[in-house]
Amino acid sequence: MSNLSRRKFLFTAGATAAGAVVVNGCSTGLNKSASSGSSPAAAPAVNVSAADAPETTTAKLGFIALTDSAPLIIALEKGYFAKYGMKDVSVTKQTSWAVVRDNLELGSDRGGIDGSHILTPMPYFISAGKITKGNTPVPMYILARLNTDGQGISISNDYADLKLAVDSTPLKAKIEELKSGGKKFKAAVTFPGGNHDLFMRYWLSAGGINPETDVDIVVVPPPQMVANMETKTMDAFCVGEPWNDRLVTKKIGYTAITTGEFWRNHPEKSFAMRADWVDKNPKAAKALLAAVQEAQVWCDKDENKEEMCKIISADKYIKAPVDDILERARGTFDMGNGRVLTNSDLLMKFWRESASFPFKSHDTWFVTENMRWGKFDANTDVKALVDKVNRSDLWQDAAKLIGQEAAIPKDTASRGVETFFDKVTFDAANPKAYLDSLKIKKA
Repeated sequence: MSNLSRRKFLFTAGATAAGAVVVNGCSTGLNKSASSGSSPAAAPAVNVSAADAPETTTAKLGFIALTDSAPLIIALEKGYFAKYGMKDVSVTKQTSWAVVRDNLELGSDRGGIDGSHILTPMPYFISAGKITKGNTPVPMYILARLNTDGQGISISNDYADLKLAVDSTPLKAKIEELKSGGKKFKAAVTFPGGNHDLFMRYWLSAGGINPETDVDIVVVPPPQMVANMETKTMDAFCVGEPWNDRLVTKKIGYTAITTGEFWRNHPEKSFAMRADWVDKNPKAAKALLAAVQEAQVWCDKDENKEEMCKIISADKYIKAPVDDILERARGTFDMGNGRVLTNSDLLMKFWRESASFPFKSHDTWFVTENMRWGKFDANTDVKALVDKVNRSDLWQDAAKLIGQEAAIPKDTASRGVETFFDKVTFDAANPKAYLDSLKIKKA
């Protein structure tokens, strides 16, 4: 995989052209942006000592229109960036995860961005040069996890009679029926090798469906998922909120599984930055991280959910009705097929239950699962790669700065053995045993 071109990488991940809306991975561009200021002169905020004053007050950050981008948006809108001396931060909407990649590759010096709300595997691919132009490594750091839970696998109403839930087995016969008629079931994900690609593949595989041969995996940017389901471009998708709920509201499909049912408190998006920016501006990076953490604390308070959803629903951010964001953010899941989860603890979490801490064990799963599907070489030194990209040490420094030292986990390397819905377990201390236990994987 080390010499695999980006074009071949996309093909390997199953992003087929037929009937798919595939993101423009070569285009570079920023959509609408918001900024907390305009002056580049560094000046300490009221609670930042002169010795800790950031080297710069300017940073350009990106996000995709998803509920889990809220910490970056709230850090801007509530003044947390400015509070820690970063008064010239822009938070800019990106059109797709491929554009996030392109703009991170450029960096702000060349018109791109310094960091972003991002799919957790992407900083690993970018750092290893798997998806960059010319396969050139662009070192990245993961500074925080932005959330746990809050994604979903949704199905077209054409398959309403299957009443799919955590068990995808009932779909297997339907897929075989389609194949016999010369058609393939199309399952959309947001980026090859990203969180949603891995969740979709795992869910299908657990039901005896081989995602490499039995279905077409197509790539669609998150905000375009519902429109593409409406035009029957695909039969299923895996994406973050609010797009699963939006599908239900429009009565186009139903949610088979919210991903907390797949893996309770599973790691989701991350806050990542270019390593060269962090290394050049360590105090500014600490300030940004402190602001994001404080925003996560705010977002996770039940009394702030409605205000959070109103803020992020704006056109310059998610551009979706507040009602389509709010209910699932509060823990009420109307799955669209008669199944309703009320006051569920499977709601998206930003801070509680160590949601923000970037456990290396979780990143180990993402890298290992991408080895399962051939996107990382079988001989990848997983520990070395994770140690290089994951900067949980910086998270701890920032947590101390905001008075959240008690939130630092006792075991900062691992959350322990993880258990998935099908009773398969993952121990980051022995990823090979996990890989060996899986029946369906890339040949």
